[in-house]
Amino acid sequence: MILRWLMAAVHLIALGVGLGSVWVRGRALGGPLDDGAVRRALAADTGWGIAALLWISTGLIRAFGGLEKGTQYYLQNHVFWAKMVLLLVILVLEVWPMVTLIRWRIQIARGQRPDTSLAPAIARISLVQAVLVVLMVLAATAMARGIGGR
Repeated sequence: MILRWLMAAVHLIALGVGLGSVWVRGRALGGPLDDGAVRRALAADTGWGIAALLWISTGLIRAFGGLEKGTQYYLQNHVFWAKMVLLLVILVLEVWPMVTLIRWRIQIARGQRPDTSLAPAIARISLVQAVLVVLMVLAATAMARGIGGR
């Protein structure tokens, strides 16, 4: 019972951290890119990454670890599969920004100024990802109310 509660709590906390982080990353990269904006974007990117790890790990435990409604409930629910497609789209969209921002971090660590000309594209991707996270919340709340089951 307590483990179920803790996993659900961490999963929801990750939502707040992740949605806030990807939104801040997008806003920081969409405006004037001084050193402060780059630092804010990289800090937000770190929060986004931590949230993703928490979401995925707690989501797997909740769905397939026997803590919630049971594996069959999830696997037979078409809203669950829609939610997984949304997650997959978020992850695919994240590959390029992640690689780019890792390069920026390396350049900054070497005392170089990163080429931030790609920042507006990463900002747009970040804002699309924020919308996809909100759609995932809609799917999750539908599932919690029994919508999508067979």
